[in-house]
Amino acid sequence: MDHFFQFEQEFVESLHCIPMIVRLKLDSCGVKLKLNHWNQFTSPEKQVLVTMACETPEEANLYRDFLQTLVTEKTGSPAKTLPIDDHPAWLNNEQIPVEIQEKAAEFNKEITLEQWNQLTPLQRFALIKLSRPSHENSNFYPALQEFNL
Repeated sequence: MDHFFQFEQEFVESLHCIPMIVRLKLDSCGVKLKLNHWNQFTSPEKQVLVTMACETPEEANLYRDFLQTLVTEKTGSPAKTLPIDDHPAWLNNEQIPVEIQEKAAEFNKEITLEQWNQLTPLQRFALIKLSRPSHENSNFYPALQEFNL
């Protein structure tokens, strides 16, 4: 299974940025990982974080424990924790987040609920992250294209 999107290809080989698959897992396990933490990990450690399961509550707990152990080993203290959303927007089949619709409209695009429901949770998560005003949004349009929207 390919864990990376086409719009991430510029940094996939070196993994100098945190890929969307890991960012989804961070939100799922409630850890605020900083880029400077990520960049202290070895390539094999990063690969484990990319491939390690984090879907069930048990897996999320194991992922969080593994990640916090790594961060503590590298920095001397664990990463900050965040609340875990029990009903994240990327798992909502009934509603497309407003910020995604607004960002899509900037490109004269409209995403239908049918299209939203055809996306994977990771694709939805990526669109949510890429549509945030605080995010550097250069990859939103490439993501729309990649996801055939």
